[in-house]
Amino acid sequence: MRFKFLVLALVFNTIVNAQAAYWQQKVNYEMEIDFDTSKHQYAGKQKLTYFNNSPDTLNKVFYHLYFNAFQPNSMMDVRSRTIIDPDYRVRDRIQHLNADEIGFQKINTLHQDGKKVKYEVAGTILEVELAHPIFPNTSSVFEMDYQCQVPIQIRRSGRHNAEGIDYSMTQWYPKMCEYDVDGWSSNPYVGREFHGVWGGFDVKIKIDSGFMIGGTGNLQNPNEIGFGYEDKSKPVKRSLADGKLTWHFKAKNVHDFAWAADPNFTMITDTLKSGMLLHFIFDKDTLYENWDSLRGYAAKMFEIANKRYGVYPYQRYSIIQGGDGGMEYPMATLISAYGSFRGLVSVTVHEAMHSWYQGMLATNESKYAWMDEGLTTYTQYYIMNELFQSNKLNFLDRSYTGYTRMALSGAEEPLTTHADHFITNRHCGTSSYSKGAVLAHQLSYVIGMKAFNKGMKDFYNQWKFKHPTPTDFKRVMEKASGIELDWYFEQFVGTVNQIDYGIKQVHGNDKKTTIVIEKIGEMPMPLDVVVKLKNGKQLVYHIPLRIMRGQKGDDIYEGKGAFLADWPWTFPFYEFSLGVRFDQIKEIEIDPSKRMADVNLENNKYPSYNKIKFVQ
Repeated sequence: MRFKFLVLALVFNTIVNAQAAYWQQKVNYEMEIDFDTSKHQYAGKQKLTYFNNSPDTLNKVFYHLYFNAFQPNSMMDVRSRTIIDPDYRVRDRIQHLNADEIGFQKINTLHQDGKKVKYEVAGTILEVELAHPIFPNTSSVFEMDYQCQVPIQIRRSGRHNAEGIDYSMTQWYPKMCEYDVDGWSSNPYVGREFHGVWGGFDVKIKIDSGFMIGGTGNLQNPNEIGFGYEDKSKPVKRSLADGKLTWHFKAKNVHDFAWAADPNFTMITDTLKSGMLLHFIFDKDTLYENWDSLRGYAAKMFEIANKRYGVYPYQRYSIIQGGDGGMEYPMATLISAYGSFRGLVSVTVHEAMHSWYQGMLATNESKYAWMDEGLTTYTQYYIMNELFQSNKLNFLDRSYTGYTRMALSGAEEPLTTHADHFITNRHCGTSSYSKGAVLAHQLSYVIGMKAFNKGMKDFYNQWKFKHPTPTDFKRVMEKASGIELDWYFEQFVGTVNQIDYGIKQVHGNDKKTTIVIEKIGEMPMPLDVVVKLKNGKQLVYHIPLRIMRGQKGDDIYEGKGAFLADWPWTFPFYEFSLGVRFDQIKEIEIDPSKRMADVNLENNKYPSYNKIKFVQ
């Protein structure tokens, strides 16, 4: 009996420890900003309460000072001037900025719990030596005064962009770096990805009264502001100070805060069936008809995403003209307005879907860019396929083409590469967006669409408001499908091994047909083989990998088809026979859905007369 109690206690402690193993830090920001539009500068006061939920004692903390990247000879500047294929928006522009065009974030004072701390500015990182340690499960309050200058817009952040918007305020405040199970994420800003601490924001922005602001959070004083935010049943009572208005925003459970401001902004607001508010904020003289038409597509997008991938949890979402492509932030995105209408819809869908795969599933983008960009791209094109009723079986054909070209170029780097350290911008983008999206769509091929769809929703529901890793995503998909997937992620994420299968030979007689398939590429995969008969019938065969320890569930084909014996991946050939006369076969094809990222499709489809023969 004592042994039984010991076993039960061990099991209970294991469960408790497993549940307690995950932790994440928390922050609460209180910020007051006084903006001088004549100098493009602002004075800031920041009170930051930092909660150390880790098991570690912290003796240092680090802040991001992103605006410091927009100075000649910064790491971003040098990287852009020395990389093989610089971003066309950056190139050598930073090197030629004048003193009144650069960005900076200067710290005037910094205290921890009322005591001065020692700190050093190292480019875009503020290194802080604490006045006293922050012990596990305790908090500390940091108070900071600082001065910032908004740079000419080079990349994402800045003023006076190509579309004439005055201020795109992203990465604009001294931001505490994330500390997680891997330690501090204090990477210098060279123009790529981000990682932030979950928490709350209470932000007051004092700016000239003619400016309209849109961004993260919920406006707390709409009837002082007007601009369409106000409750129409109550009078607008503006409280002006020195010709300025103070905009007061609050946001809960987010990991960043962004905003944009322009005197020519206008806003259209729609209320969705869920009660959520959609704000469209843009230059009123710019493509009004396109923005007006966008409303229905955006509303439908949220309906599809809520049903398929999990419910958007915030009260608002703002789509704001920002003038530099598209960039996602919690509860908001900044996008470019020019281009085709379909392009406007597409970038809106992409950035809005980041609300799921970065805004709420806050992966470390720098380390796992494919988890954010890849899953976002996958869902973007799935939704675009629905919105425009394209009815494509492989709606990611462009992503597959991009990935294949990269794979065959010989210059591909594994998805485990840190975003800042890809050798080229082109392959960083293709890896994160295209290969990341292919990884998701191909996974539906491996485990079946039904299990994949369940896994996507389970992943969101289990990991929203956290920092999931690739292992967390893999484990959710394993549980949803009952299939082991270590091999899939090890190969497609951790290596540049390629998939290439071909039908080596087909031979038969008047009683049966035998098919021989060859594994040519290094990466193993389960196979769907479809045989079309001359009478119009179609036979579907699934060949699982032995290493999967299972087989796919319901997929896009009608019925499950027939499952054949497992393929041990070290075997170079696989042979199976059909009880079908050879002369009844019209066509044989490996993976007609094209979801398997086979780098050579020429050997996937038959007839090929040099390899098919009739045997007497």
